[in-house]
Amino acid sequence: MFLDFWRDVESLLRDAMDRCGFVLPETEAKIDGNELLLETSSHSDLASTISFRLAPLLKRNPAEISRELTEAIATDESGTVEKVEARGPYLNFYASRRFLDSVIREAEGDRCWTGSLAGRVIVEHTSANPNGPLHVGHIRNSVIGDTLVRILRRAGCEVESQYYVNDMGRQIAIVVWGCGRYPLDGSKADHAIARVYIQANKDLAAEPELKGGVDRLMQLYESGDSETAERFKSAVDYALSGIEETLRRLNISHDSRHWESEFVRDGSTVEVLGSLESTGLTEWEEGALQLDLSDQGFEKRLVLKRSDGTSLYTTRDLAYHRWKAERSDRMIDVLGADHKLISGQLKAALRLMGVRVPEIVIFEFVSLPTGSMSTRKGKFISTDELLDEVEVQAFKEVTARRPEEAEEFRRAVAKEVALGAVRYDVVKVSPDKATVFDWKAALDFEKLSAPFIQYSHARACSILVKAGDRGEFDPRLLTAPEEVALVKKISSFDLAVELAARELKPHLLATYARELAETFNQFYRSSPVLEAEPGLREARLALVKAARNCLRATLDTLGIPALESM
Repeated sequence: MFLDFWRDVESLLRDAMDRCGFVLPETEAKIDGNELLLETSSHSDLASTISFRLAPLLKRNPAEISRELTEAIATDESGTVEKVEARGPYLNFYASRRFLDSVIREAEGDRCWTGSLAGRVIVEHTSANPNGPLHVGHIRNSVIGDTLVRILRRAGCEVESQYYVNDMGRQIAIVVWGCGRYPLDGSKADHAIARVYIQANKDLAAEPELKGGVDRLMQLYESGDSETAERFKSAVDYALSGIEETLRRLNISHDSRHWESEFVRDGSTVEVLGSLESTGLTEWEEGALQLDLSDQGFEKRLVLKRSDGTSLYTTRDLAYHRWKAERSDRMIDVLGADHKLISGQLKAALRLMGVRVPEIVIFEFVSLPTGSMSTRKGKFISTDELLDEVEVQAFKEVTARRPEEAEEFRRAVAKEVALGAVRYDVVKVSPDKATVFDWKAALDFEKLSAPFIQYSHARACSILVKAGDRGEFDPRLLTAPEEVALVKKISSFDLAVELAARELKPHLLATYARELAETFNQFYRSSPVLEAEPGLREARLALVKAARNCLRATLDTLGIPALESM
């Protein structure tokens, strides 16, 4: 839809530049893949600032260049571009009526909601240590990661979401050691594991001589001892079963799990160590093999192997990334801000190995007014607790609005509203900005929150149900400003998805969802649908259906239920 208009504008502008003899040097031809400097504008449907770029090259006034380009552009009545205007140095492009009409007809169907990007993409997200439940601090990783998976798929990519299981670190060895000392209490699996882990840490702190047992477990596991391997697998699988139960409540799943130990057992970790040692940048220092990355701007050395011969998380992670690079065109890691240093070192080490580096989405943390969270000391607010509380509050909101409905209906709606509230509140903020989750704002039906967007979809569904069967329609009757604004907003769905996919910024789609819902509600308030006169009624119903389809596709891409009744 809008991307078709964008491409047509690009074609017209390139042709005009050729006619005028304007050429950008090869070294300056592209800025972020947008060589013609096109952008959406509040003054037109698309605008270009290419005249500013050409001015120093041509030694001419930007406004003169814009006027000359405008005169050289030849629009076609059958095309998507109606007119072009030069406003000072800016070139403004306006969509044609033919384009607007085609948007409504396309959006009535199901084929226009998938983009044209291609390629195999691996997205690794969540990957929380299996030593306890997900806490509030993990939510942003999971929601950002899953939303990126959905956005990339919607954009047309072949995507695999992966959970990288830390089964070889010291924390997991403590879990296994603890499981040999204390019985699991029968609570939800990940919570039961957390209690064992917390108690084990208390005992290890009180009696340091016990740490030798943990060290021995780590050595046995890395050497491949079968009995120890079974103990580790049992404990990790049990913890993961609880974590996955929580992720399902968030409408999140992974296509595959990959365990750290895989890359030790198959020899990959040894190969990585050999590759890095061959650079001449490694040396034994303070009882560990360390990699000097000072030439790449890192003062702190990267530790690769302990004195007892066991590998570290970083070494195994390098092997995992080499494996991913061989199986994808794009690999994406979602990591917390506390991983900035190690992720930078990881990329530097991969470059030394000649391996393509991942795209890393660094996020700042989401928190609650109650403060910090720590699994080790047992002071944390679990995601399960948060979801339980938000569902309780959502049930109160739904009951206040629909007291006449059966409790079963209200609880079902509350569950979906709570899910949407948590996911949207987390993803609506740019990943690089910290955020505090406020359930009152997240559940506000009147403001620009997930329930507001869900309710807009439900309102569109209700209109269509009340209308019943609809006859043929003439989209040319939709000329009111609110109608045209809604058509244009619907057309921008593919642009929002592609930008979010290319830039790995899921908040761009969240912003689009809010704007779409707001635009639909402005249309609804100003344009009666069911009471409209014949002809206009059918056209507005077609627009409602197009908006309903767009809202549904947008919510689905955000992982939020598109409710038909609220």
